[in-house]
Order: sequence, then structure tokens, then C-alpha cells
Amino acid sequence: MKFSDQLRKEADAVWQASFDHPFVTGIADGSLPLSSFRHYVLNDAYYLSQFAKVQALGAAKASDLFTSGRMAAHVQGTYNAELALHEKFAKLLDITEEERRAFEPSPSSYAYTSHLYRAAYTGHLGDIIAAILPCYWLYYEIGERLKGATPEEPIYREWIAAYGGEWFRELVQEQIDRLDEIAAQVSEADRERMKSHFMISSRYELMFWEMAYTLEKWPVA
Repeated sequence: MKFSDQLRKEADAVWQASFDHPFVTGIADGSLPLSSFRHYVLNDAYYLSQFAKVQALGAAKASDLFTSGRMAAHVQGTYNAELALHEKFAKLLDITEEERRAFEPSPSSYAYTSHLYRAAYTGHLGDIIAAILPCYWLYYEIGERLKGATPEEPIYREWIAAYGGEWFRELVQEQIDRLDEIAAQVSEADRERMKSHFMISSRYELMFWEMAYTLEKWPVA
């Protein structure tokens, strides 16, 4: 069994909890309050800005120029595709520039990105890929599951469409293949650490839906 298959099997229960979370199902059937999606957009814009920096650290830690170039391309893809989509959502949801500048990420957003930085700064490229892969892979699987859903809210239809395309599948598969290649070359201790990063990120993905759904804030303003 490939390393990526082992990880996917290990994470199945927590991923299923993401598939069944009312934030995700609420996008599919249109029942999610826009206030929750607005909270998600603000936090996800923060998350993606940090995610791109971790991808860039992956480019710096790659052992060959081709991989550095591909990781850098993923940084550009995060900016062009996902952050551009968030710019559109921000306009539709009346999120002002002043609000974005003053925005403080929710505890789960801050903790998730801190986990990514820890994996990146203390590990090698395999640690980075293992930590960031759930974000790619889980969103792709959600996009596939929600294909055909037609919520009345156009923002939700656009969100579904963003993660169900062939271009996104290719990006996900590239990182899965890269992780398997690295896993085949490193020690068992490295693979165990990479698995831990993957599982923690998978749990944070579930916590991210909950953060948005409940409008999570810090305990004291």
C-alpha cells in the first residue's frame, strides 16, 4: 500500500466528519447562513496567505530545481486561483478593505497555520507536503461529492465549482505523488512524523468548518 493510501485510510473517520459537517452540507443544500460563510472567507483568506508561505518554504527546502519550481508554481496557484476567488467573495459579502486590515484570525485559524509553520521549519519537504496535503486533497474530495448540488445561493455554487475541476485534481495528484516519492526514500521515523502532520492537519480541517459555522472568536475581545 502506498504511503498516501495509508494516510487516507488512517484519516477516513475525521474526513467523513468533514463531509458530514453542517458547514459543508449547508453549502450543498443552501442552508448555511451567509454570516458563517462570511466568517469562513475572512479566516480562509488569512489561512491561504500563510499556506502560500509554507508552500514557498517547501520550494526552498526542495533538493532539486524542478521541485523548487513546481512548489513555487503552487504558491502562484494559491494566489491566482484561491485568493482571487476570495476577492470576489469579499465584494459579494460587502467585506471592506478596512475590515480585512483590522481582522484578527480565529483561534482555530491561527493554530492551524502555526502547525503548518512548525512542520515546515522543523522538518524537510516531506513534512511540509504531509502537513499541507489535507487542505488540497480534502477540498478536492468535497468538490467531487458536491458536484451536481445546486444551492440557490450563487456564492455557494461558485465555491463548489472551484474545487471540482480537472485542474485542481491534477494539483492534488501531483502533491500526492510527491509525498509518496519522498516517503519511499526516508526513514520509518520520518514517515511516522509525516503521518502525524497529516493527521493533525486533517483534524484542523474539521475544526476550521466548526470555527466558521459557530463564528468562533477569542474568549476575550
